[in-house]
Amino acid sequence: MALSVCLTFDARSESVLRGLWRRLEAAGVPTLLSHTHGRHIPHLTLTSLRNYDLDAVTAALEALPEACEGPLHLDALGAFRRSRCWLAPAVSTGFAARQDAVARAVAATGAVVHRHYEPGSWLPHVTLAPRLHLDQLPVVAAAVFDVLPVSVVVERCELVDTGTGERRPLSHLI
Repeated sequence: MALSVCLTFDARSESVLRGLWRRLEAAGVPTLLSHTHGRHIPHLTLTSLRNYDLDAVTAALEALPEACEGPLHLDALGAFRRSRCWLAPAVSTGFAARQDAVARAVAATGAVVHRHYEPGSWLPHVTLAPRLHLDQLPVVAAAVFDVLPVSVVVERCELVDTGTGERRPLSHLI
């Protein structure tokens, strides 16, 4: 079981992204809508942990200063080599520094940070399709480029158990 520190979005942003998921599903492309436990919500993961003490991680994150977040601008389609495709946000150096601080704070509790979320290795993304086949890429690109650019509003920071989809909101946006 893994634990992710995720930024989640306001209702309008979530609706736009879920609409894109539904459009892709209707075209035969599996998205987070139907992936694993089916409880996924649109999100941007700041870090993902393999081993952790939930209370220690929560306390470390709650001790971080509150962040003021404007909208994130999603304006590109990306794909990882293992078939996950996603929307790429433009991020400021301050946003990248925040991710770095989050990863370092949880690592200081003894948590094991997934290698793709270690400071300096993180590539921010909002997942669309976790198991994209190469022949589906034109379908995804057509759907995505019909709606981009999209601005989303970050509203919450949550701890998400990736095995069950259970979410625990933090007291403030970090």
